[in-house]
Amino acid sequence: MTTTDTGRTPPPGRSVRGRDAVRAVSDRATRAGRRLRGGDLGAFPVVIGLAMIWTTFQTLDSSFLTAANLTNLMLQVASVGMISVGIVMVLLLGEVDLSVGSVSGLCAAIMAVLNIKLGMAAELAVLAALAGGLAVGVVQGFFVARFGVPSFVATLAGLIAWQGLQLQLLGSTGTINLSPGFITRLVTTFLPGWASWALVATVILCYGTSQFVESARRTRDGLWARPAPAVLARTALLAGSLLLVTAILNGHRGVPLAVVIFIGCVVLFDLILRHTRYGRSVFAIGGNAEAARRAGLRVNRIRMSVFAIAGLMAAAGGVLAGARLFAVNQSSGSGDILLNAIAAAVIGGTSLFGGRGSAYSALLGVLVIGSVSNGIDLIGLGAPIKLMITGAVLLTAVTIDALARRSRRATGRG
Repeated sequence: MTTTDTGRTPPPGRSVRGRDAVRAVSDRATRAGRRLRGGDLGAFPVVIGLAMIWTTFQTLDSSFLTAANLTNLMLQVASVGMISVGIVMVLLLGEVDLSVGSVSGLCAAIMAVLNIKLGMAAELAVLAALAGGLAVGVVQGFFVARFGVPSFVATLAGLIAWQGLQLQLLGSTGTINLSPGFITRLVTTFLPGWASWALVATVILCYGTSQFVESARRTRDGLWARPAPAVLARTALLAGSLLLVTAILNGHRGVPLAVVIFIGCVVLFDLILRHTRYGRSVFAIGGNAEAARRAGLRVNRIRMSVFAIAGLMAAAGGVLAGARLFAVNQSSGSGDILLNAIAAAVIGGTSLFGGRGSAYSALLGVLVIGSVSNGIDLIGLGAPIKLMITGAVLLTAVTIDALARRSRRATGRG
């Protein structure tokens, strides 16, 4: 029997496609609702909070969202963000590293001494600093994994010891100024417009392709997969965000190289955590270390490697911080660097209880803290207000994490 558009029965192909699309949207909304009720909040609260912070400060000072200020904000958070990526890895294990601030200062001192006092090539001095951070992480991880020393105690001892070694290396002068060159160019280099647009186009293409490939693979294996419209929507959202940010930054001096390095590290560690056996092992150990051990995972070896990664990322953060200030001194790595790095990971959504979080927590969290600090400086409220607001934001994030964990337990999700 034939039908027409004016009849009661719609064309079969169009009807099936319409019903499938509606059913896919409905199923996705239902799953999202269940996740939210079960305490799986994801990055939703952080994104909403960041939008509110930006709206508030833009209302109070119209220069907040200008290209010049956003460029300054991104450069401010890059070094702490690098350290926070390592903290995310440690927190996923249910551990903590209190030494990352001191490690960043120590490794910056190693770089400065080798390059300025001993005349080593800048590139080699940076590599030596990164190697120093890696070695420090291995040492601390060894005590935690091999002897069962609580990570809080082991890294607290490191905080004190590495700071002393930093002061010893810097000597009586206490300050080493960096010469213009490879090291300082890490933060003074800005990508030209064509390079930034090409980079964004490459990222969008790779992301979209990977999402469609992943969806096709899951469909082939009989698993739930995102429908094509959802994949297109996610890709379009990412593309819009990247294009907007790139356009704003290109309106000033361009996209800073330090920011590209930082975001590149975030993406790299996100891929490692989500798509490798090592990453799944980190989540498993953080969720239940004993169960992971009985499943055959080498828990101690993975613990050591994660602390080594934290030391490496702390060293990278120290290098960027020294390059931004054109100097390394006795206060490098001290102050609120440690607290901001840990706070960024937690505010960004990484659980203090282990087993939940992502590398993007470091990016989102450091943007929240950096935006609060930058906005308060713009409107002239001063350091006391800044510290109180940052503390309130951290307490809010930890409270949300605790409540979400309670909800997951109540619904049997973890």
